[in-house]
Amino acid sequence: MGADLFETNSSGTQPLAYRMRPRTLDEYIGQDHIIGPGRLLRRAIQADQLSSVIFYGPPGTGKTTLARVIANTTKSHFSTMNAVLSGVKDLRDEIEEARNRLKLYGKRTILFVDEVHRWNKSQQDALLPWVENGTFILIGATTENPFFEVNAALVSRSRIFQLKSLTDRNLRDIALQALSDKERGYGLLDVQFEDGALDHLVDVASGDARSLLNALELAVETTPPVDGRIIITQEVAEESIQRKAVLYDKEGDYHFDVISAFIKSLRGSDPDAALYWLAKMVHAGEDPRFIFRRMMISACEDVGLADPNAIVVVQSDAAAFNMIGMPEGRYHLTHAALYLATAPKSNSAMGFFDALKSVEEESRAAEVPNHLRDASRDSKGFGHGEGYMYPHAYRDHWVAQQYLPGELQGKIYYQPGSIGYEKQIADLVNRRREIQLESTDINAFPENLTYSPSDKGRDMWIRRTSEVRSQALEEIRNAIFSELETVRSDRILILNAGHGLLVWEAFRRTPEGLVAAQVRTDEDESFITHRTQELSASEAPLVFRDLDLLENGLLFEHIIGRNVFAGRDSAFCKKTLEQIKARSTENTDLVLSETIPGEGARLSSFIHEGPLKSKLEKAEKKIYSDKEREVLLKSISEHFKIISTRPMEYTYQRIVTPSDVERWVNSSYGPALGLETPEVQALTKELGAILCAAPLLWKASTLLIKAG
Repeated sequence: MGADLFETNSSGTQPLAYRMRPRTLDEYIGQDHIIGPGRLLRRAIQADQLSSVIFYGPPGTGKTTLARVIANTTKSHFSTMNAVLSGVKDLRDEIEEARNRLKLYGKRTILFVDEVHRWNKSQQDALLPWVENGTFILIGATTENPFFEVNAALVSRSRIFQLKSLTDRNLRDIALQALSDKERGYGLLDVQFEDGALDHLVDVASGDARSLLNALELAVETTPPVDGRIIITQEVAEESIQRKAVLYDKEGDYHFDVISAFIKSLRGSDPDAALYWLAKMVHAGEDPRFIFRRMMISACEDVGLADPNAIVVVQSDAAAFNMIGMPEGRYHLTHAALYLATAPKSNSAMGFFDALKSVEEESRAAEVPNHLRDASRDSKGFGHGEGYMYPHAYRDHWVAQQYLPGELQGKIYYQPGSIGYEKQIADLVNRRREIQLESTDINAFPENLTYSPSDKGRDMWIRRTSEVRSQALEEIRNAIFSELETVRSDRILILNAGHGLLVWEAFRRTPEGLVAAQVRTDEDESFITHRTQELSASEAPLVFRDLDLLENGLLFEHIIGRNVFAGRDSAFCKKTLEQIKARSTENTDLVLSETIPGEGARLSSFIHEGPLKSKLEKAEKKIYSDKEREVLLKSISEHFKIISTRPMEYTYQRIVTPSDVERWVNSSYGPALGLETPEVQALTKELGAILCAAPLLWKASTLLIKAG
């Protein structure tokens, strides 16, 4: 039987850190990104619908504590094991008991395995089938990256939740909670701190609640009371908690995190940060050859052709280090790091991966243009090599001709940077491209074929013409999400979600957060809920009609929408803005894409001069306002600060149907002109004969608004 990590001790001798472990979600402090109101894990715990999870984070962040909260909440049987103390035999006993529990009583078992990474592969494999068939719901806790240290099959069947080091505010709240709790803490004592003493404990604890509570306990228990008061001085605080040793494990996560921070500091041109992370690695005994290898990569990946000498400098420093060694070799490490950190940057070499993607996605191999083929073998039979122009025979050793396959003409992979060496060549590269595209004829040098291929360029143009509207929607979606900096645990509110254009991108970005979609019609609701049928209630997006129906206190990091206010009166706009303001945090992003009808297509623009055109223009003066944009922005600015606006215009071919014309005349043009029923019918017929005769080149104008 595995050790019971949550076993109580009636002697009352447990450490303060043990006694103060939260028993409920309301007592739990910190980790709001995974168990705050509306977060996926909190909803799953409250609904007792937990699936297998792995908690990953540094010591003292609350992994075991969170498991304890689940144990106090669930109706399932809760078993615990410690991977350091338990082996395969203990696991087999747990499996047998869980099977009997499920078979005889229909009761599920949640198995908590602390330090799950300590089990070897065979031990983890022994657990896998029982997690897979539902005998166990696994909760694993680990300080090591589960993607490297835990069986990949277990990881693939579990949700990973990363716990972060607690903030200073979290630690202070935990300390105050312990000082005020009369049952488990020091609420019956009069404990006071000198100025700065508690701040010192919080600072040195560095996000570790266990370290803080241990220090607090030592300080209180070893300080004799004076006149009934226990006064913790700065000196006592310093003695109660010691500075942590430098954390660095050359085989663990921190090793990879530090080298990542070092490379990113070089890439970000921050020499101070680069020297700090370099010093941390050298102090911890990192292999200098490993550091040099990573700098060689950075020299080409991040500096590239902005400074072609970067790779030369790093290679020279590496060679010098091999001759000199430590400790003097630290000068060469430093020299290379400072050179890279201060060098101009370009990642234009990444163009190779764009080219590689093109190759990988080819439906069939692109053919080599005929004039570039090897003329030494079959030029007589097929004309290979015919028409090739030898660049060295021309001025500046360059001549415009086709080098890419015909279907890739105009494709750009290399984007020259605008600084350093690339700044010198960028203008030349771009000018040559322009000339090449203008002067190259892809049919200039045909092979000796007996047939002609279809005109792929023309076919592609036709497809593009019919797909512009869908592309415009995709561009709007991309534009909205490009304004957001989301993390996996964020909560996103989508206004006027329609058929779900924004819902599923938000859902993909926030698998541990929440997506709430407000819809206006039964049709919209059915479109979205139809796709959620295979999701559990705790995972699926919330779909609702009225913002007031949301849970009290539920706030969102991001609020987005498309055409939320278009065509709506001022009362609706005011009420909606007040509702979304109430659902916003101090840092909520509000990003909207709003159609501006008056700046888009008008029916009069498709009519030739004459009485009909004049009649439509008269109606449009009443239908549209020249100040639509200003009125919209003014309404929003009364509740949010406008950060930026960006107009987006699209032109596409639209096939107008008789029902479109009937709707426009009945809802807008007829009332604006004060027409009676016979006149409405006549105008509908007259307009339909013109607008439905052929596709129209339709203009749409939208405004992307970011506020906060």
